Amino acid sequence: MAARRKSSTRKYGKAAGKSVKRAMHKRKAGTLKSGKGRHPKVKSREQAIAIGLSEARESGAKVPRKRSSKKSSSRKSSSKRSSSTRSSSRKSSSKKSSRRK
Repeated sequence: MAARRKSSTRKYGKAAGKSVKRAMHKRKAGTLKSGKGRHPKVKSREQAIAIGLSEARESGAKVPRKRSSKKSSSRKSSSKRSSSTRSSSRKSSSKKSSRRK
């Protein structure tokens, strides 16, 4: 029996590759900057790729969704907890101050 290969589709479109290529050339030339305004030059290869992919996403090229990390989701939930405890402590502190007056 012959082994069957799965027909795979491209994860990234050609337009995405072009935008990453352009970003890498700009990085190599030292003209790639992160964001608008007076942000510093990009020196990292990974950051240049990320900038190219985000620009491709904005233009509507075929790019997979960003992966959500487990760390960021746990941070979000912990920040929600801390803000709720802060608000409850503020409420109790305001009641105490009203009693003292």
